[in-house]
Amino acid sequence: MNTIRVKSAEYLSEYKIKLLFSSDEESVIDFKDLITKGSVFEPLNDKKFFADFKLNDWTIFWKNGADFSPEFLYEIAFKKQTISS
Repeated sequence: MNTIRVKSAEYLSEYKIKLLFSSDEESVIDFKDLITKGSVFEPLNDKKFFADFKLNDWTIFWKNGADFSPEFLYEIAFKKQTISS
């Protein structure tokens, strides 16, 4: 299997981003529950800051260094894994 990566990302609203993966599968992820833990993610609670993400060769990231691995995003998008607290 090829390594999964994020090919494109589009901010929709609130904490939702539409992602297109290298598998050519597309999904909308609501990041609201993903950004509550950890000091690097706290700034993302500000919707304006959250909406100001960038895309590199493999995933989305924010100017404070926060990012999510493309594999993790793919799991959330398609396997509906539960995030334990």
